Amino acid sequence: MQDFFNELGWRGFIHSFTPGIEKHLLENQVTAYIGFDPTASSLHIGSLLPIMGLVHFQKAGHIPIAIAGGGTGMVGDPSGKTQERKLLSLEDLEANLVGIKKQLSQFLDFNAKNNPAKLVNNADWLTKISMMEFLRDVGKHFSVNEMLAKESVKARIEQEQGMSFTEFTYSLLQSYDYLELYDRYKCTLQMGGSDQWGNITSGIDLIRRLRGADAHAIVFPLITTSTGVKFGKTEGGTIWLDPERTSPYRFYQYWYNTDDRDVVKYLKYFTLLPEEKIKELEKVAGSAPEKRDAQITLAQEVTRMLHGETALDQAVKASIIFFGGEIKDVSEKELVDIFSDVPSTEIPKDQLGGAGLPLIDIMVTARVAKSKGEARRAIQGGGIYLENIRVADVEKKVTVNDAFHGKFIVLRKGARNYWLVKVV
Repeated sequence: MQDFFNELGWRGFIHSFTPGIEKHLLENQVTAYIGFDPTASSLHIGSLLPIMGLVHFQKAGHIPIAIAGGGTGMVGDPSGKTQERKLLSLEDLEANLVGIKKQLSQFLDFNAKNNPAKLVNNADWLTKISMMEFLRDVGKHFSVNEMLAKESVKARIEQEQGMSFTEFTYSLLQSYDYLELYDRYKCTLQMGGSDQWGNITSGIDLIRRLRGADAHAIVFPLITTSTGVKFGKTEGGTIWLDPERTSPYRFYQYWYNTDDRDVVKYLKYFTLLPEEKIKELEKVAGSAPEKRDAQITLAQEVTRMLHGETALDQAVKASIIFFGGEIKDVSEKELVDIFSDVPSTEIPKDQLGGAGLPLIDIMVTARVAKSKGEARRAIQGGGIYLENIRVADVEKKVTVNDAFHGKFIVLRKGARNYWLVKVV
């Protein structure tokens, strides 16, 4: 077996662990699991660290299990939450699980010869055990005093809205998951975020009491950016793993825009690059940060891993366009995605008929310039671009033929100030 624990160590994954885990991992082919929340039809980048934990685990020769929490998702994990989650219907949960399974398949090998990954749904057992069985066989092993002492519980109880009994039982359900996976697959390791430590150790205690066996835990740090913001939180909203929710181009751009202070940490967390390569990139980032070699490598590696080589090529092409490259061979959808955050306006298609509409008029309509005189001076100064091609003629007229796909006119002023004109 490869040294999985050491691999996690230099990459900065390890926040806490149970005694004896290093020996356990080196002497056995271990089965471990991580649970994933099915409250949406897609995972987001906040799930990437635990996913990568399972990826490294499988690479080391061990057997990873991903739990799609169809059962616990009906209750909701209170950890790190200030209010109770909206409870989902069985139909919504099933639909969400389909998308999550597809995304996990991008990272884990479910057909490996010696250690295939497994994907299970805890609804398979949580929805089949009766309340009386659960209280008798599981509940009696838990102390209410200990449950009340958990940070996730104390934080909620101290707030005005408190905590429902439904959420209070979550740690029992997660503990029962661990017991079931031990019985079904001899699973002896659970991993997750550091906010899950209390729930995981409760499961370890349950296995010890009911089976007389040892089980272990490794928890990962909760990531914050160099500015103190929780990783994955952006002004533009959630970064999803589903390409229909967050396009490969936007996904790529998120990583490309990583702060210099975070990029090396992210290379360790979210790529499979060896330590030597990351150290090389760290040196370049320190001596020539303007090259952004580390950010480019990070964006390429993570985008390729999730979306594949073709989608990466398209994302890179879209990025080149945004930074002034020739606009060609992109679909309408891709063009709108590239320029979705720039100011936009509309002009009627019939205005571009015949001889066309003077560019200076379009510039004023789109508010690229405040007046025709200002527009004229900007063109004369060489600072105006139509479809990323510099305009030299102040008398330039724009026709439908100049519009990309006959529907879009892309204007640029200077290096990176864009406007999108939609022809309607």
